Amino acid sequence: MPKLSYLKALNRALGDEMARDESVFVLGEDVNHAITFVTAGLLDRFGPDRIVETPLSEQAVANVATGAALAGRRPVVEFAIPFLLQLVLEQVANQAHKFSVMSGGQARVPVTYLVSSAGWRPGWGGQHSDQPHGLFVHSGVKTVMPATPTDAYGLLLTAIRDDDPVVFIAPRIALDVREDVDYEDLVPVPLGSARIHRPGTDVTVVAIGHHVYDALAVAETLAGEVSIEVFDPRSLYPFDWAALAESLSRTGRLVVVDDANRSCGVAAEIMATAAEEMRLVAPPRRITRPDGAVVGCNPELDVALQPSREQLAAVVRQVVRAQTSIST
Repeated sequence: MPKLSYLKALNRALGDEMARDESVFVLGEDVNHAITFVTAGLLDRFGPDRIVETPLSEQAVANVATGAALAGRRPVVEFAIPFLLQLVLEQVANQAHKFSVMSGGQARVPVTYLVSSAGWRPGWGGQHSDQPHGLFVHSGVKTVMPATPTDAYGLLLTAIRDDDPVVFIAPRIALDVREDVDYEDLVPVPLGSARIHRPGTDVTVVAIGHHVYDALAVAETLAGEVSIEVFDPRSLYPFDWAALAESLSRTGRLVVVDDANRSCGVAAEIMATAAEEMRLVAPPRRITRPDGAVVGCNPELDVALQPSREQLAAVVRQVVRAQTSIST
């Protein structure tokens, strides 16, 4: 079987969808030069009318995409750096996201905001390493963060075909991940559908984005001690609450790991909903960045601020011990 990388999956999904639907086009800074490689080869295939180089103004680009969507096109806006989403929060959450409801369903705004390299990486810079997905989940904007190449391909197709705005976040650390695939098996992945990467009976670890691989590694390391179920939401909004409830009905214990700030984050929402509505036999725990963390400035501090496999293993053990003490 051929191997498909996460980055190539994004490129392939864009090319396949642009070939299928002439209303799809890509716009953004440096897309003609494919600086992130997401649009590599697409300018030659589709021309400058559908791979549109833009000025350095994220707010203007986001508003152009909204107008194009209202006029019947399906734009994909590429943002190479995650903090750029913070610059367009108003354009996405207060404008594009609300037009459908404000018009009584008469308007649709099918824009995909593709963040092709999100989260922390060494030397990425203090103003480049934020994870803003919680802002859009809070605003009710459809938001996805797949961990694997096949899910990246399938969710990007779904995002482009959706009639509402969708924020698609590709974790930087996952971009080089490769997966054996049969190209005939690459299909759209529905929004709001989670994936269990590894079944377990003792603890459910909800791992967001690239932390799926950390959770799988910890599950393997602790296999003789704790049975960990690795739960990948894939879609952060809508979230697959039914799948999480089913997982917790088996394990009764919850740990969430997310590369984002602690307060008011997606990890907090997952824990709160689980505590309110689902079966838990021990207090849930989360592993995140500290509040107010500014990563990208000091290499050693950067590493210390990131959720780690060692932290995850320690918290999993604490959750299991907490359950044992409650039972006795």
